[in-house]
Amino acid sequence: MSEKHADQVILPPQPRDYPGVNWAGFRTLYRREVMRFWKVGMQTLAAPVVTSLLYMMVFVVAAQGARPPVHGVQFSTFVAPGLIMMAILNNAFANSSSSLLQAKMNGLIGDFLTPPLTPPEHVGAFALGAATRGILVGAVTWIVVAPFSHLPIAHPWAVLYFGIGASLILGLLGIMAGLWSEKFDNISVVTNFVVMPMTFLSGTFYLVDRLPEPFRTGSHFNPFFYLIDGFRYGFIGHAEGSLFTGVTMTAGLVIAFTSICLWMFETGYKIKS
Repeated sequence: MSEKHADQVILPPQPRDYPGVNWAGFRTLYRREVMRFWKVGMQTLAAPVVTSLLYMMVFVVAAQGARPPVHGVQFSTFVAPGLIMMAILNNAFANSSSSLLQAKMNGLIGDFLTPPLTPPEHVGAFALGAATRGILVGAVTWIVVAPFSHLPIAHPWAVLYFGIGASLILGLLGIMAGLWSEKFDNISVVTNFVVMPMTFLSGTFYLVDRLPEPFRTGSHFNPFFYLIDGFRYGFIGHAEGSLFTGVTMTAGLVIAFTSICLWMFETGYKIKS
């Protein structure tokens, strides 16, 4: 062997270097998240809509005429935005949490780490995929409950802001839950003891101001209350809580949850172990 070849250092193959954003990889992961729920649409899209329709039948149609107007609108009009938001919250969370947990349990989590994707690209693709499912389910739920509620749209910006913000917040929360969980029981704990109670105790079916203390004051510390209240404000033009608090809290939660998700991917939290 010549001296030239003896001094040559053989380096291992290096990953491809993408300057800027790896848009091809980002689009592929996002499309994977969308197609994942789209292929089982009866379970991920149709079933939540049927559930919302059943809520509408029980709380509104069965008690038609027995409930007085709320804030000058029919009770069905008051309840409908809460049902739509509840569908958005539950489905955005379910999409990202189940995707990551299934990958971990099937030993496929490495498929997400092998491609040259940065933590922001991972977080963005998973969060947007979850938000897409949440918004689609919310839109279909809106169409289904509209004949029973005759929903007006007083402030379109609030409908879009709180709808998109809520889907991103729960999508990011789903990422955190999926990376933290080691089995489906862990996801059920978050769903049954965090997401569902905060959703039902946020004024979806009632006026928070009519609750006795300390539940009335406690409801104003529930972030889901501001999401539903702001979303309902976009339809009926009336908010129970502070609209400014709702707008700033929504933006703050998106930023805070995004930072936590980025840290989890950067450190390989329960991924690389």
